[in-house]
Amino acid sequence: MEQTSSPEYHLRIREIPSSERPRERLRDHGPAALANAELLAIILRSGTAKESVLTLAQRLLTRHGGLGGLARMSYEELLHEPGLGEAKASEVKALFQLAARIQALEVGERPVIRSPQDVNAMLGGEMATFEQEHLRVLLINTRNQVIGSVYEVYVGNVSSALVRPAEVFRDAVRQNAPSLIVVHNHPSGDPSPSPDDIHLTKLLVAAGDLLNIEVLDHVVIGANRYTSLKSLGLWPTTGKSTAKQGQHTGS
Repeated sequence: MEQTSSPEYHLRIREIPSSERPRERLRDHGPAALANAELLAIILRSGTAKESVLTLAQRLLTRHGGLGGLARMSYEELLHEPGLGEAKASEVKALFQLAARIQALEVGERPVIRSPQDVNAMLGGEMATFEQEHLRVLLINTRNQVIGSVYEVYVGNVSSALVRPAEVFRDAVRQNAPSLIVVHNHPSGDPSPSPDDIHLTKLLVAAGDLLNIEVLDHVVIGANRYTSLKSLGLWPTTGKSTAKQGQHTGS
């Protein structure tokens, strides 16, 4: 008689001892005691006919390189994952957006920016997940504090041909900010500045000199990495932007 393989068996959440279920473990031991797959399983709430929610969560994390890779997935990409419909895809995107906003809040209402590391701590978690290039501006006062909220200048292909310096300096002029920092992301994950990034920086530094607004740095965000054009020595060597060294360093 020909032997047929039995279908793979996946343990349902209800078949797991109650003390070992993710929700109960969180209740009894706190969220820090749970693995990433368990926390994600709580968000997803249910699996499919073929796999439990824990198996689904672990598969997603393994296939996409952990939380970072999953956070960078688009809504459309999530919909193509077996076991994820519109509701679960929305839950996953909402989860990572909330995490990014919490990270931004933790730096305080008036974060102090003294280095590229501070810029990355403030914006890197969110901007590393974007699928398109976003260009944002931080307005900095004489105490190295961020003035007001971060404002977004452009979404798309961030290049010197498309980004208007007038938009970059708009709020700086309105709020009489003495300096600013330009930040944009590379969806590829590689934060190495492109020739166009370098050219855009030169244009913005020159415009800042005319407006008497110092461009302190241009920070490029990648996947768990970032680059400061100033720290790489790619900064213009003339103009007012090289005069002040105390507010922000590229080291």
